[in-house]
Amino acid sequence: MDNEIETRTKVPRDFESLRSTIIERKNAMPKRLAQVAAFALGNPDEIAFGTTASIATAADVQPSTLVRLAHHLGYEGFSDLQSIFRERLRDRTLSYEERLITLEQSGIKDEDAGILSGFLAAASQSVNKLAATIETDTFAKAVDVLAAAETIYLIAKRRSYPLSAHMTYAFSKLNIRHQIVASPNGIDGELARFATERDAAIAASFSPYAADSLAQAQDLAGRNVPVIAITDSAFSPLTACATHWFEVAEADFAGFRSLSASMALIMAFPVAIAERRRKDAVAKSHKTKME
Repeated sequence: MDNEIETRTKVPRDFESLRSTIIERKNAMPKRLAQVAAFALGNPDEIAFGTTASIATAADVQPSTLVRLAHHLGYEGFSDLQSIFRERLRDRTLSYEERLITLEQSGIKDEDAGILSGFLAAASQSVNKLAATIETDTFAKAVDVLAAAETIYLIAKRRSYPLSAHMTYAFSKLNIRHQIVASPNGIDGELARFATERDAAIAASFSPYAADSLAQAQDLAGRNVPVIAITDSAFSPLTACATHWFEVAEADFAGFRSLSASMALIMAFPVAIAERRRKDAVAKSHKTKME
């Protein structure tokens, strides 16, 4: 009985905790459970709105697999697991006006200071989490790929767009050839098609993923262009087409998410690439003199 109570208290009760738990356990899950877990994180709205039958059909599994996944994660049943996705949906679908009303009703005495403090705390939490989880070996391998590229293509839409905009500025200052895939006349796809195997791309997208970003990243990968992805989940559609990928889970304040950790990561890329190229040039020059 004590073991049952202990297991129950460890069950994730919010979507972010559930997502982290699934990612941690995905490699140890049976094939069918991993399949439906990936579907759940990639299609959270379907899980929230759907019935057991409709979700099973969409995920191409038997309805019993949904129940098995719920039990595997420690939930009493599928409806218990589904409640986490419904709670996430309630939080996510708040309009910006509703979020402001929520802030107004929060009872913060000094509202301006409280808002600033909330965003600073969320930013700090995001950066600290990334610092604790990022694999520096993966970063070094990604820099290897990008430093060797003739042109670096930058793909990010909607909320992620500031990431590519800042990299464009940094790459320009550091004399690194690049192409931002963002055009006012709708030729993003055509711009991306100029990339060859000698180039590379950095693609960033977070749930709900921008369809154009996914399509362009998948097209590049299909043509053997290395893709470095920045996204928010191991089950993100971007990871499937990425040469190397980074999971960045941004904390939010009152439903508003910043790009604090993501911005810190992408600021490191241009500097690391420029430094790698500088060292390679020095080594090549030294080798030539020795010959």
